[in-house]
Amino acid sequence: MDLDGSSVADLVRRAAEGDQVAWNGLVERFSPLVLSVAHRFRLARADVEDVVQTLWLRLVEHLADIREPEALPGWIVTTVRHECLRTLRLRRRSQPFDPLDATAEREDPDVVPVDTEVVDGLTEADRHEMLLRAFADLPSAHRELLLLLLHDPPLSYVEIGRRLGIPVGSIGPTRSRALRRLREHPAIAGAIGEGADVRVAPSP
Repeated sequence: MDLDGSSVADLVRRAAEGDQVAWNGLVERFSPLVLSVAHRFRLARADVEDVVQTLWLRLVEHLADIREPEALPGWIVTTVRHECLRTLRLRRRSQPFDPLDATAEREDPDVVPVDTEVVDGLTEADRHEMLLRAFADLPSAHRELLLLLLHDPPLSYVEIGRRLGIPVGSIGPTRSRALRRLREHPAIAGAIGEGADVRVAPSP
């Protein structure tokens, strides 16, 4: 089906009704915008992937609530910027600054160039569909943790631990196990190979 002539409003309406083709059309139409905004923050490759996946998950959650579809590009830009800034804050919080470390200010060698594809050969719609399939198969404890890590406004680890009834010190290791299970899920591993890094939440 040719979606080039479809309006954003039409794609949003059909995607909200469960039309996978329309959803793919939205993802393909706005992926360049998403990546363009994310790359401006010079995040590491894994963090860019986190931001991209978080954006699509948030859009899925709010599709049925969109009242002004033509304002979607602005919402995307605002959401991506918010997620990038949140990722930067979380990284600074988790990495104590050492004023004697001469390498602290050096450029991250894993920074993604503006024209680099996140994963060659896969559309963002493909990646999104695989992610949701794998996410649905996670144990409930892992799903709950990842959803809390996506909470807006961001929750502290103390609050996340309180809500889940787990020690703060176990959040990072549990998150790592959950992400490893996502990477190893057949829907993802079979399509992009062993070792591919697919995430849904910023690094703590």
